[in-house]
Amino acid sequence: MKVEIYSDIACPWCYVGKRRFERALAAFPQADQVEVVYRPFQLAPDKSETPESHRAYLNERYGPQSAAMDARLEELGRAEGLAFDFDRAIENNTLLAHRLLWHALNAYGAKEQAALKDRLLVAHFAEGADVGDRDTLAALAAEAGLDRDRAAVFLASDEGRAEVLAEMDDARAIGVNAVPTFVFEGKWAVQGGQESSTFLRVLEQVAQETGAVPAAPAADACTDGACEVPAG
Repeated sequence: MKVEIYSDIACPWCYVGKRRFERALAAFPQADQVEVVYRPFQLAPDKSETPESHRAYLNERYGPQSAAMDARLEELGRAEGLAFDFDRAIENNTLLAHRLLWHALNAYGAKEQAALKDRLLVAHFAEGADVGDRDTLAALAAEAGLDRDRAAVFLASDEGRAEVLAEMDDARAIGVNAVPTFVFEGKWAVQGGQESSTFLRVLEQVAQETGAVPAAPAADACTDGACEVPAG
């Protein structure tokens, strides 16, 4: 079974959804037969390549309600064992980080890409790292098990840029307009950072549909807990 997860490093629900999905996968008997690949999506593709504080950036985009949004995510994060430090968080354009994830998948493999994805999310949301900075990204790549020098050379080039942009165009073409979006076997999609129990039911249903396991109850269709591109 192949699961493609469309997400953005700047999306807090992608952080929560990743943890919940991984918990579901750990409980899925056929987990060793599941390939997980992360696909790029940008909530703010026009964001400048100038770092700015998360609090100021979110307040500009969403106004006074942004504080309540952060507070809710901090509470949800604690329940999932995830740390959010929005006072330290830095917002920047995430294209470089998506290119690095593309590099991890194509040069190393899906497991290495997943490890890098986790490292980027933790660095962004809990450590105040600038994931739009090349030196920072190269260091994070090394911490995730990739070769630092190779990552630095890659980031200094334009390699993967056209491919990543094409993948994001493809995502919108198939109807992905909010993240995280989990696409199973290229046919079934679940949007949002759903509860682990929902993800587990989806895994069971897809396995049933593909003939991997006996019939299981169908999963509920849900769209909660997603980060959307604001209407322009």
